[in-house]
Amino acid sequence: MPVINVDDLTDKDKAVMEVNQLKIEVKLERWLTSKCCEEIKEYIQAGMEEDILFKGIAEDKNPFKEKGGCVIC
Repeated sequence: MPVINVDDLTDKDKAVMEVNQLKIEVKLERWLTSKCCEEIKEYIQAGMEEDILFKGIAEDKNPFKEKGGCVIC
């Protein structure tokens, strides 16, 4: 797909591109935000057992665990 510099296009070309994009967007199925949020919430809750962000990393498997402390006297 060739790269198009929008600054080089005429106003008519820009309008045609915008109309084509709007034709594509009007065909998209729209969902209520409340429905989408519920589905996302259910998906996240279904995967909580395996999700490291929820359960954390076991101390023995944590590669970022501090090896030792720093003592300043």
